[in-house]
Amino acid sequence: MKNNQLKVRLVLMLILQYAAWGAYLTSLGRYLGMAGLGPQIKWFFAMQGIVSIFMPTLMGIVADRYIPAQKTLSLCHGLAGLFMLGAGFYCMSAGGTVAFAPLFVLYSISVAFYMPTIAISNSVAYNALGKAGMDPVTAYPPLRVFGTVGFIASMLLTNFIKIGGVAMQDNYNQLFFSGILSLVLCAYALSLPACDINRGESKSLAEAFGLKAFSLFKQGQFAIFFIFSMLLGASLQITNGYANTFLGSFAADPSLANTFAVKNSNALIAISQASETLCILLIPICMKRFGIKKVMLMAMFAWVFRFGFFGAGNPSMPGVLLFILSCIVYGVAFDFFNISGSLYVNENTTPDIRSSAQGVFMLMTNGLGATIGTLCAGAVVDATVYNAANPSWSKAWYIFAGYAFVVGLLFMILFKDPQKKTA
Repeated sequence: MKNNQLKVRLVLMLILQYAAWGAYLTSLGRYLGMAGLGPQIKWFFAMQGIVSIFMPTLMGIVADRYIPAQKTLSLCHGLAGLFMLGAGFYCMSAGGTVAFAPLFVLYSISVAFYMPTIAISNSVAYNALGKAGMDPVTAYPPLRVFGTVGFIASMLLTNFIKIGGVAMQDNYNQLFFSGILSLVLCAYALSLPACDINRGESKSLAEAFGLKAFSLFKQGQFAIFFIFSMLLGASLQITNGYANTFLGSFAADPSLANTFAVKNSNALIAISQASETLCILLIPICMKRFGIKKVMLMAMFAWVFRFGFFGAGNPSMPGVLLFILSCIVYGVAFDFFNISGSLYVNENTTPDIRSSAQGVFMLMTNGLGATIGTLCAGAVVDATVYNAANPSWSKAWYIFAGYAFVVGLLFMILFKDPQKKTA
């Protein structure tokens, strides 16, 4: 009974953890575009990658050696929530003249403290499960699914809840929603099982920041793997930043303005997260049958279809079916590389650098890759949509699809099936 109660408490933590992110991640671009900040969307989403390069490591050291992880989680969410609320209050006071600089500064500080909480919440859960005598490897994944459920629920609420007759996805209220959820978790985290700190453990600067794992770049196949992790990571934030903005652009056509895909774009995009949840269950089967390289290739070419279907679709029937297909293949595109890539790192590194190597993988995908990809994608959208004489979202999506195809083709040629190394 106690173990079941603990699982319920951790499920609530994970729901709040990812609901705070889902409140704005897929709809912020839509609001920014409507507020006249369309050309600046890339900077808001690039900032998530920039802070992911260093903030998770810094706050991880704090949680390991100075402040127990559950209290560090509370502190980070408290600051993230306050600055996100500050961003919302600024937009509310600015009315129709939202300026880039003040909103960007408040938002950036918020995400700088939010992004480390993804790893810290995992640590809190692992600690609690371990102390309760459960194996985190088997007990945690079923709980983590509820994080995605929280993300989806938050997206749907942002889509359907209207305040003053305006859906939250269309204005700054999504920022208030996210900030409130973070503050709720700030308070709730203090009630979670206590985590230990290791003040006496001495690490070199290189070990503390995971720099030792960079020696893996000396190995040819690992170097190729990490480089392609960065190249594929470039695809991660493209649809987060621009899919909702793209769907909202069809409102300019009176014949399409009232279609479901335009009025409820966040709900449509939520199919992507539902697919992600289901595709997690397929990974063990596909890994066993096809092996790591083929599974990662499936992910790479799934990105081709993810972008290509957006380019070819439209909100009316039957074009909207292509949008739905794009959302369905997202599960393969996201899960099959991120999870299989993490397994590749785990199986082909020695225990002394295994955790650090996972950090390098995350740095290349969610840090450098996402940052570079978002800025490059922004340049493409600027050239084909915002600064083009004849704006064409389809052209932008086809360019992204072509990029993903070339990355997949090169990976197929250059990356060899790995040989598992024994610890």
